[in-house]
Amino acid sequence: MNLTALFFIVLFVTVQSTEKPDHWVILVAGSKGFWNYRHQADICHAYQIMKDNGVPEDQIIVFSFDDVAHDSQNPFPGKLFNKKDGHDVYDGCKIDYRGEDVTPTKFLSILRGEGDGKTLKSDENSKVFINFADHGAPGLIAFPNDELYARDFHKTLHEMHSAKKYGEMTIYIEACESGSMFQDILEDNINVYATTAADPHESSWAYYCAPDDTVDGVSIGS
Repeated sequence: MNLTALFFIVLFVTVQSTEKPDHWVILVAGSKGFWNYRHQADICHAYQIMKDNGVPEDQIIVFSFDDVAHDSQNPFPGKLFNKKDGHDVYDGCKIDYRGEDVTPTKFLSILRGEGDGKTLKSDENSKVFINFADHGAPGLIAFPNDELYARDFHKTLHEMHSAKKYGEMTIYIEACESGSMFQDILEDNINVYATTAADPHESSWAYYCAPDDTVDGVSIGS
C-alpha cells in the first residue's frame, strides 16, 4: 500500500466530531495462499487505519480468506506485517467473512445491504469506502476461487446509487490492470471517486520483496 493510497484512506476517515460518524468501510483481500501474504496484510493494515481514525467497528466489513497468519510457513505465527519492521496488523483485525464466504456474489450482496450477517446499512447521507487488494486482469479482479467482472461491479454501483446507499463513495483497488474496472465504464454523475494502483494495461507490483521483506531481521519469505 503506497503513500498515495494511504493519503486517500486517511482523508476519507478523518473525523472532526465526537459523534458516531456516518462512514462505512468494506475491505477485501481477494486471494489465498502464503505467497499472497501482502493482500491480507494490507487489508488488515487498512482496518487498523479506519479504526484508529474513528470509524466504528460495526461499520467496517472485512473479507479475508484468513489462511496466511496461521500458515505453517509464517515465521511469526498469528501475526501479519505490511511493511519492513512494521507492527503486527493482524492483532485486533476483525474478519467478518472468511474462507469460502469470500466470493464475488457475497461481496456484491453485502454492498446492496442484503444478507443476515454483517452488511452495509448506509443511506443517502453516508460516505462509503471500498478497498480491494488482490490480483487482476483486463476487466476483472480475482477472488480466491472466482472472479468479479467490471460489468457486474458497475451494475451493483448503479443499484446502490438508485437505492440511495451512499452520498459519496471512494473506491481504491490494488491489482494488476485494475484501471480496467473503471476506464470508459464509470460515469461522473453518481458521486463515486475511484482510484487504482495500475492503469488498464500495466501490472501492479509488490513492494517489500526480498531482501526487504524482514521483521526484526527475520525474512517473511512470502
